[in-house]
Amino acid sequence: MVSNALSTEDSNATYTDLAILMNLLRCEDGTYKTAGGEAVELNDWLRANKDLIDAGTFIRKIENNLFDPKNITSHITTSIAPSGQESVSFQIRSRDLPSHIPDNWTVVPDSENKNAKVTINGSLELLLPDRQASLVNSAGQLPSGFDPSLLYQARSHPRALQLTVFGASDAVESMGIDWQRVMSSISPDQMGVYANSLMSQLDENGNGGLLQARYKGKRVSSKQVALGLAEMPGDFINAYVVGNVGGTGGSLGACATFLYNLNQGMEAIRSGQKRVVIVGASEAPILPDVIEGYRTMGALAEDQKLIKLDGNGTIDHRRACRPFSDNCGFTLAEAAQFVILFDDALAVELGATVYGAVSDVFINADGFKQSISSPGVGNYITMAKSVASLRAVLGDAALQRTYVHAHGTGTPQNRVTESHILSEVAKTFGIEKWPVTGIKCYLGHSLAAAAADQLVNSLGVWKYGLIPGISTIDHLAEDVITDHLNILMETMDVSPTGMDAAILNSKGFGGNNASACVLAPHIVERMLTKKHGQQAMANHAKKNELVREKSSRYDLECLRGNAQPHYYYGENVKTPDDVSITPHELKISGFSKAVNLDLDNPYSDMC
Repeated sequence: MVSNALSTEDSNATYTDLAILMNLLRCEDGTYKTAGGEAVELNDWLRANKDLIDAGTFIRKIENNLFDPKNITSHITTSIAPSGQESVSFQIRSRDLPSHIPDNWTVVPDSENKNAKVTINGSLELLLPDRQASLVNSAGQLPSGFDPSLLYQARSHPRALQLTVFGASDAVESMGIDWQRVMSSISPDQMGVYANSLMSQLDENGNGGLLQARYKGKRVSSKQVALGLAEMPGDFINAYVVGNVGGTGGSLGACATFLYNLNQGMEAIRSGQKRVVIVGASEAPILPDVIEGYRTMGALAEDQKLIKLDGNGTIDHRRACRPFSDNCGFTLAEAAQFVILFDDALAVELGATVYGAVSDVFINADGFKQSISSPGVGNYITMAKSVASLRAVLGDAALQRTYVHAHGTGTPQNRVTESHILSEVAKTFGIEKWPVTGIKCYLGHSLAAAAADQLVNSLGVWKYGLIPGISTIDHLAEDVITDHLNILMETMDVSPTGMDAAILNSKGFGGNNASACVLAPHIVERMLTKKHGQQAMANHAKKNELVREKSSRYDLECLRGNAQPHYYYGENVKTPDDVSITPHELKISGFSKAVNLDLDNPYSDMC
């Protein structure tokens, strides 16, 4: 998003990583080679192929590896009848006959019952195969050429679960702390995984194939029901990535789903029930039926609407999503995002690199609504409480050093309603020229993972000191409210310590509103020092040197194409023989600490 403003070293690292993912480059014994095997000087190759890599990322025309948008399989329902005669006959294999023979059919099998002659008197209902072209041809897609199913034994996994395995593995490895070291520091029930998808798994290997099988003349598979469940991303992390036996579950909240999960994880840590939490979402909705469903709602940016919007007779798929400008709909996207939360004591103990902290998440419904899709008042509450929370934690003056990741879908309704909410909140709390960005202009709308896209991006803002602007627009729509706002159309340089906090905003379908407060790492370090003391933080810094070194080694392996997802299928499976129980504790082999069974009575004042 901000590569043009990065140092050459940082920019090249990003593009090298992408080139490896996209299978444009591979690294053998420290030498980079093209897919065809030609050795290249890395920096020269990157300069020559930057545009190629750019073209294969972010929002763009739908690529045929997902489906062919010009030839989408469909059927036409029709009825045919004999012309000029009373009946029509045809031959068919006996095994292909329907189990229910229509009343107007006469079936005469041959002597071996391999074939049959069918005579039909009257009409015959048919489904005629057809092909249609999609009216929407833009989507936020994985980098071109990147196929996560090739990196582990995918076993007919739906795409969102393939993304889950890759994304969750990457989050664990990026941490720079061995997962076994983390788990040995806590009891098994002090961990939680809160992750899911919103739309469930709707491709051929999940619910999509399940619901279409009979109508396509296919058989339902034994996996489609199980793998199609919306909570399956969390289940896959538990069973195949980290072996979690602690808390699990995911909350559905339309476009705010990730923030619902983030709230669940934050509250679990805040209450003391959990010390480590993986929070995330995975969504793979770029499918013909899903696109058509949102299109018929009038929600997506259709090609013809984009042509009309620009008035030059051409389609700019790259600029399909235009938050806060003249626009015509949002753009679907696929994504998987996972973050790991520690309680503060554990982070200090293990020397974890702290990229930020979640201080609060607020969730509010809209109340009575004229239609389920119309906006309401809930987002005013979540945004106002978020700013009030930051004021309580950081003070009034620090509010001027905050910014907003807007929901920013790129729809005419969103640009008006969200800009009014942000403007009113900024005015109420005395914030002048509140920076507002909307990264869906780059990534599209990844539904359950949308707010996770925002969260991870905010961590990048504090690393590089750059807030990405809304790159697909050159003006704000006339009906956008701008009082007290600075809606960014260009990248804003704020320095790594220039912003103390970010607010992530989600306005979900059906009235599922959520806003989250994320504190900058320099603020978190100050808070940790005050709570744990200088000596503890000095010890943390020393341990963190090794953590960062290990994390950097993993990054280097990624840049060399050697990083593979962890998928532990059938490994270290626990059985009843691995469990031992006493009245005071429960132990599971492989876990250093036991589950405490000496529980307090939470109703002691009532008993």
